[in-house]
Amino acid sequence: MFDAPSWWWADLGGLPAPRPALDGDREADVCVVGAGYTGLWTAYELRRADPSLEVVVLEREVAGFGASGRNGGWVLGEISTGSGLRSQAGHADVEALQQAARETVDEVGAACAREEIDCDYVKGGTLTVAQTQAQVDRLHGAGRAGVSTVGGELLDAQQAAARVNVAGIRGARFSPHCARVQPAKLVRGLAEAAERHGATIFERTPALEIDAGRVRTPGATVRARWVVRATEGYTAALPGLRRALLPLSSSMIVTERLDAATWAQIGWDACETIDDAAHAYCYAQRTADDRIAIGGRGRPYRYASGTDHAGEIPAATVRQLRARLARLFPMLRDVALDGAWSGVFGVARDWAASVHCDRTTGLCWAGGYAGEGVAAANLAGRTLRDLILGHDTELTRLPWVGHRTRSWEPEPLRWLAVQAVYGGFRTADAIEDRTGDQSRVAAAAEALAAR
Repeated sequence: MFDAPSWWWADLGGLPAPRPALDGDREADVCVVGAGYTGLWTAYELRRADPSLEVVVLEREVAGFGASGRNGGWVLGEISTGSGLRSQAGHADVEALQQAARETVDEVGAACAREEIDCDYVKGGTLTVAQTQAQVDRLHGAGRAGVSTVGGELLDAQQAAARVNVAGIRGARFSPHCARVQPAKLVRGLAEAAERHGATIFERTPALEIDAGRVRTPGATVRARWVVRATEGYTAALPGLRRALLPLSSSMIVTERLDAATWAQIGWDACETIDDAAHAYCYAQRTADDRIAIGGRGRPYRYASGTDHAGEIPAATVRQLRARLARLFPMLRDVALDGAWSGVFGVARDWAASVHCDRTTGLCWAGGYAGEGVAAANLAGRTLRDLILGHDTELTRLPWVGHRTRSWEPEPLRWLAVQAVYGGFRTADAIEDRTGDQSRVAAAAEALAAR
């Protein structure tokens, strides 16, 4: 529908002209691989903290080409802790991590204000809506992994409908710890802010090999005391890391602009982000120019950890997302679409995000955000800053620092497992729609996912 990896970029007139590529060997204090949110926040924070550091960022495409320019625009105050981290860390430590995530929502807003990044930031909170009794029961028990477990206010049907007029709404859970952004505006502004503070970004410069103290590209090598791998969902493409993080796909569509009469029917005046309490859940935002952008897991995984190149999306996925939109808002059944795209995010085997810094080798990395990376990447960047600078802070003591998990299974096992998990979620939703009772199929799928 447009010559860009997402409508977010198309809305800005397409991808910007690429910055120069690295054309000769270079030495630096820190070499960051990947110019998405994680890499850019890390570079930005390091230069703010210590302007004497030589910080170089290498990007295979252009800054924000991947998930950072394609996501749902949720600055969500929640970290994916997964089964592994929850079992290893005590309740107090996990709660400290979630509190840091909640505070990160405001941290992102403050950074945008400080750097004058106009990214449509609005902290309206988030609503998880229920359209069936099974979903209401799940909200009360926070029984689905996608439903917030870090607090929130339960709303009855009338209270929920007063916020947004979802068809057949039976209740909702509201949390104030989320903001809406236009993700491409955020990543573009962040790249410019990192450069203003003295970081150097080289684009069209793929990292072929990452070792301690060295990153090799097609035409040159960067040598650095610290090397930060900030490749998230694209990590599987690096040598020796195919099974480190699973690249899961998420897809989105965006409507045409909706008129005032339509918005009068829908409500949604506070710009909360919205998801539903289904197992195979969707997520949505009201954009600054009065569209609805809605996403979900259409085709969740490509065999052998493959990724799309430029946001390609199957026609069947577009139809599925249209159906989800119409289920929420029937008056939009025939609305025109102005964009449709896909992107990938990284998932660790135990679904726990993590941050690492090996002071012996100088190798650092962060990722595995499991779809919650807009805020998590900021927290990871500030944490990597403190770890690299050798500071003992509250951030460096959070339990996701140094957390390790086993690799994903080899193919075809991981492909079969992903199909079984998401097939189970869809089956469970269908059973619940038909019976009104919670389905045991979802529990089996959760057990298989080990999240």
